Amino acid sequence: MEKQKIRKLIVQMTLEEKAGLCSGLDFWHTKGVERLGIPSEMVSDGPHGLRKQEDAADHLGMNDSIKAVCFPAGCATASSFNRDMVTKLGETLGEECQAENLSTILGPAMNIKRSPLCGRNFEYYSEDPLVSTEIAGALVHGVQSKNVGTSPKHFAANNQEYHRLTSSSEVDERTLREIYLASFEGMVKKEKPWTIMNSYNKLNGTYLCENKELLTDILRDEWGFDGYVMTDWGAMNERVESLKAGCNLEMPSSQGITDLEIVEAVQNGTLEEAVLDKRCEELLNIIFRYEENRDREAVFDREKDHEIARSMEEESIVLLKNECSVLPLNSDQKVAFIGKYAKAPRYQGGGSSHVNSSKVESALDAVRFAANVNAENVAYAQGFDDAEDKTDVALEAEAIEAAKNADVAVIFAGLPDNFEFEGYDRKHMRMPDCQNHLIEAVAAVQPNTVVVLHNGSPVEMPWIEKVKAVVETYLGGQAVGGAVVNVLYGNVNPSGHLAETFPLRLQDTPCYLTFGGENDRSVYAEGVFVGYRYYTSKEMEVLFPFGHGLSYTTFAYSNLCVSKESIKESQSLTVTVDVTNTGSMAGKEVVQLYVAPKGGRIIRPVRELKGFDKIALNPGEKKTVTFTLDRRAFAYWNTDIHDWCVESGEYEIQIGLNAQEMVLTQSVHVDSELTLPKVFTKNSTLGEIMADPKGMAIFGQMMAQGGEQQEQSEAAEEAISQDMVAAMMEGMPLRQLLSFAPGFTKEAMNQLLAALNQ
Repeated sequence: MEKQKIRKLIVQMTLEEKAGLCSGLDFWHTKGVERLGIPSEMVSDGPHGLRKQEDAADHLGMNDSIKAVCFPAGCATASSFNRDMVTKLGETLGEECQAENLSTILGPAMNIKRSPLCGRNFEYYSEDPLVSTEIAGALVHGVQSKNVGTSPKHFAANNQEYHRLTSSSEVDERTLREIYLASFEGMVKKEKPWTIMNSYNKLNGTYLCENKELLTDILRDEWGFDGYVMTDWGAMNERVESLKAGCNLEMPSSQGITDLEIVEAVQNGTLEEAVLDKRCEELLNIIFRYEENRDREAVFDREKDHEIARSMEEESIVLLKNECSVLPLNSDQKVAFIGKYAKAPRYQGGGSSHVNSSKVESALDAVRFAANVNAENVAYAQGFDDAEDKTDVALEAEAIEAAKNADVAVIFAGLPDNFEFEGYDRKHMRMPDCQNHLIEAVAAVQPNTVVVLHNGSPVEMPWIEKVKAVVETYLGGQAVGGAVVNVLYGNVNPSGHLAETFPLRLQDTPCYLTFGGENDRSVYAEGVFVGYRYYTSKEMEVLFPFGHGLSYTTFAYSNLCVSKESIKESQSLTVTVDVTNTGSMAGKEVVQLYVAPKGGRIIRPVRELKGFDKIALNPGEKKTVTFTLDRRAFAYWNTDIHDWCVESGEYEIQIGLNAQEMVLTQSVHVDSELTLPKVFTKNSTLGEIMADPKGMAIFGQMMAQGGEQQEQSEAAEEAISQDMVAAMMEGMPLRQLLSFAPGFTKEAMNQLLAALNQ
């Protein structure tokens, strides 16, 4: 509907109707105004599948929802690194929403994985903001191409479940911009989501629902967001202040309580009615966008979408280890499938994203129908029960016997449902002891042991050296069984890569000492050094690095070229690299481009991911991959000017197999075109003054005039090296020359400062 028509509707609304429009009708519906033709719309959870509730409603997945298709969770889809595939997933979800008359799907969930312990990491994409914003953008694009809204969440710095309703994330400006807001920024600017969901937590002491800097100054004014902001369910704090800040819709219904607060605030003058009108206009613009583009012919085809779920998971599975090429399996081998998750897979997390799946396909189900698999050669032993962490001696003995009688043992293990759930965080990174014990026991009798993991976040692997292969399925959705069998038997070549680091142990993680916080304050003391930015900068050993993923074929990189060896920051840089499939099987490779600043005065990560692409190659085929880097690829957030800034200097363009293993590099020089404001004071160091061209000229002239005296001083101090003198001078404040430079007066210092600051 045209803005002018919407504004005419608002003029006709009563104050009470305007206030009511800004809170939910019930748990899942917005309020309508029947007399003016304003419809009530339904929204639904569903980042990886619809959780439409027609009867009893809740936000933690405790009550039933309609039968729907459970797609792979965010932890898995990010590992696909495949924008096109994720867009297809979005299109499928959009079609399902149209069929179910859902105006908005509440997702994607795209908070940064600050720690492996966060209870909702299975919903989130990555520790890297580029991966998060690109994968989320692909999903948003797909959903909204079907004229259904998305609500990317949780905005922002929502990285723990502990005290999520009251805790304040204490984040410095640079870290916020480079990591936590960058996760949303690209998606918002490029894809224009219809809505945004603000998070429960506070940011630097202010609840997100009433954070004007984020909701208006940054989201709307800077990034160009033109939709409406809704709260997470029950996240409202101060209703009137949130309207002023830019939060449109309170969910779920407040039972009219906060509607009255809005009315009273307008009547007593503490809220301008024009602000309320603006919030209503932003909301109605989206409501009518959906209503005027309804597809009443849409059909929810659960069987078709189940196949899409399997394809998505096949694209996302990560082959972590494959010693002696134990995988892929062949149909002639006797294989023992061991572990409860072979028969009853763990394929989704708990909480608001929990889907009432239309069906679930296990690995045992899939072997009966998979191509090139002889089901008669596959035996099964349960091995463990995940109801409690206790070794079942009989089950373990049965598993060991099955392993002895097989050529290969495949253990399906991972994290039970109650380890990962919305509302609380993990306490450790370990798998249940009974499962670790089972893996060790099986590996002791069967040298060809493969572990298939079902988990939503990294786990420690004390048995890693004792098994031949590890396959990471993450939480792969309801078709995970078929996808895993196709990968195990080589019907599909695995092509997933980790979108997060698997550390060796919890104590190695960047925020180990501060995660969760104290006194409802969680201090992000690690700053921008999140995930691989920390591990690579410290040259730390990890279990599996960010970007890691193996294949049944091999790839070779060559001919890295840059369009220019020196650019100004306003110029773009084109980077090309050739990739060749040097193996005997068709496969897909994730090409990763990192930028590494060399030198400079700003403390930065040793490298950062600035581009990625996924390509398919037949045996012997070569393709050229092209990246275009703009100034943001070289920039950091400057807190003095509150903007992105490029530091002049050398940068290395790196092509990596993962965040730790670079295979090709090429240097470029980037010149900054921004003159940063600089005010020198008596506490400015001589190093700062000499680093400035103007300062060097003026101060150098002064030093030259005192050269004879300097030479006498140096002669008297033969024991002091020139390096020592230089180091002391670099850090010496100008005022200290009053004590150590005879003849240097306060008047001379003030004259010097006046000249420097002209």
